Amino acid sequence: MLNQQTKQAVKEWSESLAGLGPILTGEDTVTPMSEVRDAYTRMLAKNPAPAGVSFTEVDMGGVPGTLVTPDNLETDAIVMYIHGGAYIVGESAGYHGIGGNYASMLGARVYMPDYRLAPEYPFPTPVNDTVRAYEWLIEQGFDASKIVLAGESAGGAMVVTVMVAARNKGLSLPAGGVSISPWANLEHTGVSMNNREGLDPLNTKAGLDFLARTFLGDALSNHPMASPVFADVTGLPPVLVQIGENELMLSDAMRLATHLGDNRVRVNLEVWPGMFHAWHFFSMMQPEAVQALESSVAFIKQALRDASK
Repeated sequence: MLNQQTKQAVKEWSESLAGLGPILTGEDTVTPMSEVRDAYTRMLAKNPAPAGVSFTEVDMGGVPGTLVTPDNLETDAIVMYIHGGAYIVGESAGYHGIGGNYASMLGARVYMPDYRLAPEYPFPTPVNDTVRAYEWLIEQGFDASKIVLAGESAGGAMVVTVMVAARNKGLSLPAGGVSISPWANLEHTGVSMNNREGLDPLNTKAGLDFLARTFLGDALSNHPMASPVFADVTGLPPVLVQIGENELMLSDAMRLATHLGDNRVRVNLEVWPGMFHAWHFFSMMQPEAVQALESSVAFIKQALRDASK
């Protein structure tokens, strides 16, 4: 059950992008896109970073980003956290909370790339930028077996997509990935797109259809680098998929997990009853958010141990 503080925070989140549609359709020709994006960042930034972490701007091979460093650095392993936002909004400045939590809980550095956003930079630019950021980590001498990818929503899909692209480029693959509430199928054909309509407090199918088309431009919604349920995922490292049971994306996230398993990728699937999209953000107010983070941290640690053998 969601407590009242979480319900209010989710309501604020759901209302934070009310002005986005009119801008994208051209109905609002006055408000700059930057204003909506900045407001979205400020809203997410209300989920504070834990004590004992610091933030530094970095250049990840031409992709700007943020490095999160814990005061108590316990490992040379790193996490590359890929933010969500439908490939249209979001930046690392709004993700100090979740990025800081991973840094603190793992005692590890966390890198958060700021890929370019649609509609100015539609598919495949956001994906290509994120792949470039991963490639840059390899170029810096980081051992891929000590890197884990994590991300939510669009970023959750890109956890898998970046692995696929890295494999196709002949890059070493990371130890594993954590895919939170992945936006994994832009065709939106999962049954939950209908039977969770109204239960999902953040998304509607019509809204997701519109955002997907804005991101895709001229690309098809089943392009494997946009919808990883259609990708060749053979040979990927272990992946954890975490999804809220109230999400429109539930069925397609489960399809992603099944697709990974069918192709002999080790996959853990967690469905969290009553939870909403990317509930991990609200660790200051919702117990299930802390529990989901702890579960993903345990998965990351095990993936790193297995990769080191």
